[in-house]
Amino acid sequence: MSDMRIPEIGAGRYNPLGRPIGPQPSGADFTETLKSALGSANDLQLGAGPPMQQLLSGENVDLHEVMISSAEAGIAFDLMMEIRNKLVDAYQEIQRMNV
Repeated sequence: MSDMRIPEIGAGRYNPLGRPIGPQPSGADFTETLKSALGSANDLQLGAGPPMQQLLSGENVDLHEVMISSAEAGIAFDLMMEIRNKLVDAYQEIQRMNV
């Protein structure tokens, strides 16, 4: 019979999750991505305010533009709240781990 051995992967080439160990990708890190998303949501919130004020004061404003900007701001806020909730849940789960 032939030798049925599986070649070794080699110590140090892979981490416990099976991903190769090597240089990290040079992309934006999580902090910068989160700051960018928060800034974008904030910009949408700030941008929805003036058209709404113009509509409420009786100025000539397209109603559909006001509704679209308000809906975009609401969706961005809901998304940020869900991300915050997931981060809090993950933090609490880590706190419950036994060391």
